[in-house]
Amino acid sequence: MGPNNPSQDPSQDHSQECSPDLPELIQALLRPQAYPHPVSRFQLLQTHISWVVLTGSLAYKIKKPVNFGFVDFSTLERRRRCCHEEVRLNRRLNPRLYRGVVAIGGSPAQPRIAEATDEPAASSGQAREYAVRMEQFPQEALLPAVLERGKVSGRHIDRLADALARFHGQAAQAERDGPYGTPKAVLEPVLANVTSLRRHADPGLAPRLERLQAWIQRTDRQLRSRFAARLASGRIRECHGDLHLGNLLLRREAIEVFDCLEFNPGLRWIDPISDIAFLVMDLQEHGEQALGSRLLNRWLEQSGDYRGLELWAWYVSYRALVRAKVAALAADQVSVERYIRLAERTAEPRPQGLVLCHGLSGSGKSHHSGRLLEQLGAIRLRSDVERKRLFGLWGVARADRDGPPPRQGDPYAAAVGEELFSRVLPELAETLLRAGQTVIVDATFLQRRNRQAMAAVAARAGVPLVIVSCEAPKALLEQRLRQRQRQGEDPSDADLAVLRQQERDHEPLTAEEQRHNLTIGPSSTGVADAVRERLRPRSPGSFDTGMA
Repeated sequence: MGPNNPSQDPSQDHSQECSPDLPELIQALLRPQAYPHPVSRFQLLQTHISWVVLTGSLAYKIKKPVNFGFVDFSTLERRRRCCHEEVRLNRRLNPRLYRGVVAIGGSPAQPRIAEATDEPAASSGQAREYAVRMEQFPQEALLPAVLERGKVSGRHIDRLADALARFHGQAAQAERDGPYGTPKAVLEPVLANVTSLRRHADPGLAPRLERLQAWIQRTDRQLRSRFAARLASGRIRECHGDLHLGNLLLRREAIEVFDCLEFNPGLRWIDPISDIAFLVMDLQEHGEQALGSRLLNRWLEQSGDYRGLELWAWYVSYRALVRAKVAALAADQVSVERYIRLAERTAEPRPQGLVLCHGLSGSGKSHHSGRLLEQLGAIRLRSDVERKRLFGLWGVARADRDGPPPRQGDPYAAAVGEELFSRVLPELAETLLRAGQTVIVDATFLQRRNRQAMAAVAARAGVPLVIVSCEAPKALLEQRLRQRQRQGEDPSDADLAVLRQQERDHEPLTAEEQRHNLTIGPSSTGVADAVRERLRPRSPGSFDTGMA
């Protein structure tokens, strides 16, 4: 997949000259008299399924009359429908970029592009071809180029994750008895990628592809019930379908998404986890592991779909194989090798652990846990977020058909806190550990029983436990809480009165807990390395689960 973006396809033609191999119509569209607006400079880009004519302020994307099986643009009517579908799908995420569909009239030698968009010109026989009219953007705005210049910030990533969580939460749901999102529909494209790689990649890769296929089939048997459950609970959505870096651009200080997959519904009616896995995988492959982890965590915080990570390794390996297939078709064996190795690494077990960020409000738990998740590739759970989620006060609209409705009442009632620490956070942490993730839980953990509940989770999962105790001078705690209240951007509602109560109620770590403790302050450095060292696998049962 991913051939729609000319910036990413090795077959693109950046030449402005009229090649004799170009159809007469496309050659004629490189002349200004074909357009209803001024043209400053022509540039032609192309992939194996489309031409894109750049005119200075506007771009025109024309679908080639081809049929490759997975994409069929062989008739004018099919191309017309796919143009309208492309605009419909992409306006969900980027209405400003997609101006509409225009008819191309006239003759092949003297075409004329209509000024108005979205007119049904084909019915009157006036249209010779159709194009998607788009706002033109510079190729250097594409995210791979922006990343190379080091211009993508954490703030950009947070806003993108928020937008994607809203998009996935609002996207249409697949019917339970329809063709999309079934275990069969999930498995088939994964196996198809392996088949394609066998045909087009270096024959020397055959043994590795055999091992990957065996892992795919074994994992499919393990996950089939989960695939079915995701469909039944409304998680299968009309997603983007091709969410890699080449389909993102940075302008106006925001990352914009474009080029949804319009030509094959089965490849976009998918689990949102598959969409996000594609983008996180691509960030990792571009050496941006920290940004990838930040994106995933922010998306999870907003969507609440932590249980979807049970399928994470499956979808990351699938997306790596997609990119390997595209590279093989382009005879780029270096990239094929790179992406196959990524799929192999994803299929391998990796060290895990449970990290508790513990301390008073304002002590720096969220700051330090945010740094840790980027450096460790971990998944963070925040008590302040999950408390508000119970009451519908955080994140996007509920994505689960059968999930409980938002609660009423006081989010800070004692019973809510008890449930949060005894059930909600332990259950989520256990789910994530089963999914092969390292988990960070950001909460005060001032009461011993709450720490014991999480230690029991680590023991059942057989993973190391680390307690990161965050400390700060009292004056700094108070300053941070005042600043947080003024800014109003943090999920925590703690104020000075709450801080005073915490100071009274705090139960110090026991001697057993101290064995797993790492105390840090505002100026501490090397925290991730220290935590990573403590997470190294030890002998099973190396800590006492019955802390007293």
